[in-house]
Formats: sequence, structure tokens, C-alpha cells
Amino acid sequence: MERQLVIGTRGSELALWQANFVKDRLEEIGINAELKIIKTQGDNIQHLRLDKLEGKGFFTKELEEELLLGHIDLAVHSHKDLPTTNPTGLTIAAVSKREDPSELLLILKDCVDATRRLSLKFAATVGTSSNRRKAQLLSLRPDLEIDDLRGNVPTRIQKLRDEQYDAIMLAKAGVERLKINLSEFHVEELLPYEIIPAPAQGVLAIQVRESDTELIEALQPLHDVQVAEEIAVERTVLNMFDGGCHMPLGCYCRRTADGFMAWTSKAESGEDFPTRLYLHAASSEGMAESIVSKFAEDRKLPESVFITRELTESSYFTRAMSRLGIKVEARSLIRIFPIINVLDPYILKYVNWIFFGSKNGIEHFFKLNPRLSKHVKFAVVGRGSEEALRNLGHVPDFTGESEGISIEKVGKEFAKLVDGQTVLFPKAKGSLDTVQSCLTKNTKVIDLPVYETVLMDEVSPSYADVLIFTSPTNVDAYFADNLMEPNQKIVSIGKSTGKKLDEMGLKYTLPYSPDELGLAEAVFGLNY
Repeated sequence: MERQLVIGTRGSELALWQANFVKDRLEEIGINAELKIIKTQGDNIQHLRLDKLEGKGFFTKELEEELLLGHIDLAVHSHKDLPTTNPTGLTIAAVSKREDPSELLLILKDCVDATRRLSLKFAATVGTSSNRRKAQLLSLRPDLEIDDLRGNVPTRIQKLRDEQYDAIMLAKAGVERLKINLSEFHVEELLPYEIIPAPAQGVLAIQVRESDTELIEALQPLHDVQVAEEIAVERTVLNMFDGGCHMPLGCYCRRTADGFMAWTSKAESGEDFPTRLYLHAASSEGMAESIVSKFAEDRKLPESVFITRELTESSYFTRAMSRLGIKVEARSLIRIFPIINVLDPYILKYVNWIFFGSKNGIEHFFKLNPRLSKHVKFAVVGRGSEEALRNLGHVPDFTGESEGISIEKVGKEFAKLVDGQTVLFPKAKGSLDTVQSCLTKNTKVIDLPVYETVLMDEVSPSYADVLIFTSPTNVDAYFADNLMEPNQKIVSIGKSTGKKLDEMGLKYTLPYSPDELGLAEAVFGLNY
């Protein structure tokens, strides 16, 4: 292409980074371009909440007008800011690779409380103007205060630095692109299945005139086909819900080796408890329609669930089921007893790492009042164990993401980290040593059984519509005498519990994440 292109962009530091990124990619394929800064309505209006701006053209309308008038050749947008339909005469010619769509919670260091979820002190004030973020944050931490936060990324960070808030939430993509140094803050990274991002978060859209076929063809080397297919699901969901202005909607889709996974969070307002769904499909075709159908007001849901663990009224799962009008029966079918009452201090003398595979292991190990070196590091499997460790004032140095993958993969990742060191494993008597078997011969393993599980002598049946099993031993207890009723559905908290159900020939649903959040998603996703 011989002509010099004009790229339209907003003037913020992040928008200029994005436009220059596209300019550089164009130069790599032999196309020269220059930037033209255009101010948008979203830049001028600073008194409205961001959730009333995103996705309705407040950050894009003026760029699109310049494009239609022929004053610029292409416009670079944060894809999440675009309405779900293009103005007549315009099209998205290319989308970029996706920057990490996770959220970052930046916390003033004197407002950190490692014993609480998200490492944030009780009743902390968090800055965000996104109702999507607000609803999901409050579902995890209802004690938080949420205040409006506007401005570009550096401005928002300066407001935190000025202590106008105890913490603020930002998209990781913007921070990464601007290479902002966050060392003065405590940073909590919230993965896309924990706080579900806005549709197309982390993706750039290159918009052109439909009639400019030469430019559309020239831009194809910049187009990421896989990202386009993933965000098509997200933005179709957004369009079908007619969201983007008032609706606190998060949707995130990603391709896997065997299909597509998608997470959706929807609430009526920032104060409303969000309903969440996890869906796996072999193809992206029809996936958005399947997601939206699950949220239909007349859709049939189970009336009751039984879960094999004790729960409080304030637990996430209890509140999520209450939001759906589902009754919860919660009781454990096993008893847990300590094996040792005194810990030999010599065991800890040369330990580099302590690996916990369960919350029970954490609880019973710390009941022994261990005297730990300040250099000892902690590893856990899953967010539930991480939260239990935090409640005791310790932040894990390694959290094995067992969600969606095998414990063997967690073990292999951990093995790389601890090669040649000494690792202590507080565990249940007779538990499987899967992680230990993944470690190298150079790594010293110390197994320390600290508790054992015993089945209750008598287990009464539950007549709930859904049975949720939270451990293999609870499965053993319930099916010692098969107490299952016809038409009851089963949810297994994780793969080890699922293996026990497999041995009994029982069908079940496996959540993506083995925690209360994942269990709530699984119950909502059941077909009735």
C-alpha cells in the first residue's frame, strides 16, 4: 500500500500507546501511518460513572464520525468501549492479540490485611466506577465500601497515591501496556474466572470504512482469528442482553484444546448479588445463545441443594443460592480427628517449603503451634486453601491452579520451583501422594499425617434436588448405603472426588474451580 494512513485515536496515554502499537505493526508490514488525536465525549464528561459510558459510544463516536467523513483512515479503540453494532459504513477490519484480561486490585500497603480475602482490610474503600466490578467485589467482600473513580490510568493511580481510596481496581492490560511501576502498592491479581472481565477486555479493535477493501486486506496480518472468535461470543452475549450501559455484565471466553470455555456474571445493579455461569462447549457456534438462555427469567432451577460441608449464612455459596431462591442443606458426613498433638521442632529445622493440599491440613497443622522460620514458604492447591491460609495470617508463595487441570500438572509446576529443596506435606492419613510423586529426586519430601477422617456411623439421606460432594470420604459415607433418590443430580467439587464417583458409575457435574464460587456456577448451569 503506497498511501500514507492517518490513525485516529483519543489523546490519553493509554490510547496513544494503543495507536502507536498499531502504527508500529503497520510499519513492520511496510505501511506508513501518522496519528491524529480526537477528543471524545467520554473524555469531556468526567461526572458520569464509567458503567454509563462503556459500550455505548461515549469513547468512540467522534472517532467514527471522523472515519466516515474520510478525515482519518482507521481508528484504534479499546474493543470493550465499542457498541456491539458498527455504524452503517464502518467495520472492524482487525483485532489484536489479547493482553491479559485479569483485574488488578492496587492496595495501599497500610490497608493490607492478609487474613482477609483479597488482602484488603475490613470495610476498606475501593475506587471503581464500574458496576460490573462493584457487584462482583461485593459478592466476595460485602463489607467493602465502593466509591466512584474516574480519569485515565495514571490519574486513578495518583488518586490512590493521594490516599483518596484504600484501594482501586484497574484492568491489568492497561497497566501492562504503560509499564507502570506498582512497587509502592500491594497488588492482588484477580484472574478472569474470579472477577469476570468486560466483554473484549484487553483487545484492540481497528475500525475502517467498509468500502476501503484495499485497507481491509492490508490489515489482515494484524488480525488475530482466534481472539476474534472468542470475543465474538462475549460481545454477542453483551448484545443479546442489550448491556454496556447500566448492566453489570462480565463475560470471558477462551479457546481450549477441546472447545471453548466461557464465564458470565450478570447483576441488575452494582449493589445486586451477581449470578454467575460457567459453560463449556465443543464449538463457539451458538454458545452465546446458550449462555443467555440460562439467564432466562422463566428458566427452571432446582428448589434445593444438599452439600457435604458446614456453611455459614454469610458464605458465598449460601448467598448465591439465596439469590436464586434455592434452599441449602449443609452437613458433613465425616468426622475429622487430629493424629498428633505435639510437633517435633526438629522436623521444621531444615524445611524450605510447606505444601498444603486441603483446608483441613492447614487447620490441623497450625493447631500444633509450629515454630516456623521466617524464610519458610507456603504452597497450596486452590483458592479455598489459599483463603484458609490467609485467615491464619500467611500468604502462599505458590497457589496451584487446579481449576480445569489435573493435580499432576500442579505437581509438575511445583516441582520446577522446589527442585533440590526440602518440602513438608501436612496431610490426611492415607491420602494420595500425587504432588510428592511429581517432585525430582533432588527434592527431599517429609510427609506429616496430621489428621484422619472417619465416616459417621449413621448418615441420613437428603431429598434435595442436587447433591454436592466436597470430598471422596463424603462420597464413601453417603454411598455406604446407597441413599441417592431417582432424578437427583450430583455435583463434585473436584477431580479426586469425581474419581470416587466414577468408581461407583455415577454421573456428575464438575465445576471449573473447586471452591464455593465454582460450585455456585455449576448449580446454576444444571439443566432442568
